[in-house]
Amino acid sequence: MLCTCNNQFKSDENRGSLTPQLRVRNVSRQLSEKLRDGELKLLQGSIREAEVSLREALSINNEEARALLGRLEYDRGNYEGALQVLEDIQAHNFGTSLRFFIQDSKIQQKKGKPAKGTDALGTFLHGASLLLEALYLKAKCLQELGRLSDATRECKLVLDTMETATPAGLPDEWGNTRIAQMLSKSVKLLPEILLEMDRTSDAVVAYRRSLLRFSWCLDSHDLVHIMKSFAILLLYGGVEAPRASLGAHVEGAFTPKDNTEEGVLLLMILLRIMNKEQGYFDYTVFEHLSLALSICGQLETLAHQYEALLPGTLSRPDRWYSMALCYAGTGQNSVALDLMRKSLVESEKPKDVPSLLLAAKLCAGKPELCGEGVEYTQRAMSSLPRGAVSYRACALHIQGVALSSQVQLTPSDAMKTKLHGQSLEALQEAAALDKGDTAIIFDLGLELANQRKSSLALDCAKYCLDRGAGARVHGWRFLALVLTAQGRHAEADVILESALEETSPWEQGPLLRTRAKVQLALGQHLLAVKTYQVLLALLQEEKKEHELGTIGRGKGGQRVEESDVWHDLAQVYIQLKQWGDAETCLEKARVLLDSYSAANWHYNGLLREEQDLLEEAILCHKNALAVDLTYVDSKVKLGALLWQVNGVLAIPVVKSYLAEALEAEPTHEEAWYHMGMLQKAEGRRHEAAESFQAALVLEQSSPVEKFSSIAPALLW
Repeated sequence: MLCTCNNQFKSDENRGSLTPQLRVRNVSRQLSEKLRDGELKLLQGSIREAEVSLREALSINNEEARALLGRLEYDRGNYEGALQVLEDIQAHNFGTSLRFFIQDSKIQQKKGKPAKGTDALGTFLHGASLLLEALYLKAKCLQELGRLSDATRECKLVLDTMETATPAGLPDEWGNTRIAQMLSKSVKLLPEILLEMDRTSDAVVAYRRSLLRFSWCLDSHDLVHIMKSFAILLLYGGVEAPRASLGAHVEGAFTPKDNTEEGVLLLMILLRIMNKEQGYFDYTVFEHLSLALSICGQLETLAHQYEALLPGTLSRPDRWYSMALCYAGTGQNSVALDLMRKSLVESEKPKDVPSLLLAAKLCAGKPELCGEGVEYTQRAMSSLPRGAVSYRACALHIQGVALSSQVQLTPSDAMKTKLHGQSLEALQEAAALDKGDTAIIFDLGLELANQRKSSLALDCAKYCLDRGAGARVHGWRFLALVLTAQGRHAEADVILESALEETSPWEQGPLLRTRAKVQLALGQHLLAVKTYQVLLALLQEEKKEHELGTIGRGKGGQRVEESDVWHDLAQVYIQLKQWGDAETCLEKARVLLDSYSAANWHYNGLLREEQDLLEEAILCHKNALAVDLTYVDSKVKLGALLWQVNGVLAIPVVKSYLAEALEAEPTHEEAWYHMGMLQKAEGRRHEAAESFQAALVLEQSSPVEKFSSIAPALLW
């Protein structure tokens, strides 16, 4: 019951001479006149007289009249006047009565009876809602007037009173009363004022209190608003908030360890709430969650969130594209490529350029899929509108890398030459279209280096280092390898020393390994051993940190495998004729791999060869090829050893091994040397001279590590 007319209105209503319609009109007319009279006096500044008029019009007490007057003044924007009216209204005035009515409702509910005094309850709830609204408006007025500390105090008093009076919320049978609505406004107001005062930590505590203590008074819209605002504060507030202690409230509850984790948790709960609503979805919530999970490296979790979205929230191609980005970020390129293939079928979005380029990039990292990747780039370029220069440069970049990678699986020398030419042409055009993209310049330099055009490659390497190129470790290594290909090993060593001084310890693995090989080329075997020992110690520490979850493992060619380092060190000890140390290194590598790998058998063969155990060396290389038939180094060594042991009788077999090795790796100088020796023995001196010449040129222009050990910038 909102209000009861005074006795004068009741007597008019009871006159039997009037029809019911006329009685209602009469009462309404007289009531409106009283209210207008009260409002007029309020405009004239007569607050006391206005109160009297309102109390005469409605059967309300003094505080309720002030609440109405305050609302009128607030609506007019007269915050000083509203505050003057509302000043004497206090939160504790109705707390006791509220507790009484809640307790009475619970008792009657247990007895299975309706609550007593329904009229009294209705009158109380109406009055209480007026007072709560007055207290809320009082805080708003203080906020508008810049008295933020006073506004904070008023909000806290309201929340403290309500928390004491309603620890378990309002009774269900009271329904959706205005008390809950007005309390919800106060709940939202407090953290907003605290943030306005730059009291971020207090705002965090206020948000947590809102969700823990007052979620019962929040409708779905208000709950989403508070959770979203809180999550944004945690993610972007710039201040480490006090750690949540939710476990103290709920036994066994999960307690976030930092701001980001708590913010992500809130956003994931929000997504679940919105999924249940079906029809209400806030895309900005998912954008914030995507950013937070991406920064935390939880891309697979983000992919699952995309997958859990209700149908219709995102189109299928858009969902697949986003999921593919997530899986590609975790290294699951096959899963990502399958999603892109589904998205690019004729019935979906076959001409979507970003999807075509992503699919092409996923293919470019695998030689067996490069043909498919080139096809995607061609489709993308044919779908581009005029003037889309950046997209065309990106497509040509991917195409150039894919063509270069495709060379590895091409048996024909003529086809390899053709692919190298097409790759170089695509990368040069991409670089001309986007001169500021250092990734394109870097990959152009790699292709030039692979084609033994070291001077041009050196220019690209220097340009990328000057511009940063996104990953300086790759740039330093590339520059050093190009210098070693020019025979400038001392300069390469200086470059690598400078690089080690400028990089963090967790980035130094590839640099240390390259430097050790440069030191070997300079004949500094003992220094190389020390460098390898430093690298092994670094890898051990990195492994411990990775197990603890402190750091992630490197990607994109930045990771050095410990077994490879043991193999390198074994080769150094073989050259130093320290057989025992070499055996120890090979055994450590085998333990790490859990079995004999092709590389392990190969280095065992090198050791047996240096020990003049040629038959055992041959057996080791045969075992290497049994493990990996494509292992080129063992094919070359096996051919050379068979020629050394069996002489002319082994010529057909030796020729077969060497031809296979050169077909797979035409730049293998040792294979060309042994082929020359074989041709010389057969009396084919002219062909032998050409083979020796090729071996000499390759030896003089070969880096200490293959350029293929550096991943293209496209795949970083």
